[in-house]
Amino acid sequence: MSTPAALDAMRGELEDAAAHLGKLHDLRFKPMFGGLMAWLDEKPCAWLTSAGLALKLAPSDQLALLQIAGTSRLIAKSGAAPSRHYIVLPASISRDTVQLAGWLAKHAEGAVGRRPLAAPPRRRR
Repeated sequence: MSTPAALDAMRGELEDAAAHLGKLHDLRFKPMFGGLMAWLDEKPCAWLTSAGLALKLAPSDQLALLQIAGTSRLIAKSGAAPSRHYIVLPASISRDTVQLAGWLAKHAEGAVGRRPLAAPPRRRR
């Protein structure tokens, strides 16, 4: 499957940021929902769509990022609610390797403290 040039460009920007952090080999991509989903350290970190590069961040980091002009919550498809997790980055951040790497590092820091998705053990009666 070939990807549009815009997705290839965003992929390159994310790869550059991961390389800046020394984590290029920990970054994976998979075509999903008409875009590319990116994983860093085996955790979803970004969604590359026609809307732009959307980074997944902890709620406290989202608030800081949303203060920057040009950022917005991802709306995955027309009529859908804004994402609670993914923030679309403006070109001023996504094309600046050092800035993007800083936000990608915040994703990695936030991912460490997250609770695993496994269900809690059931109590025996």
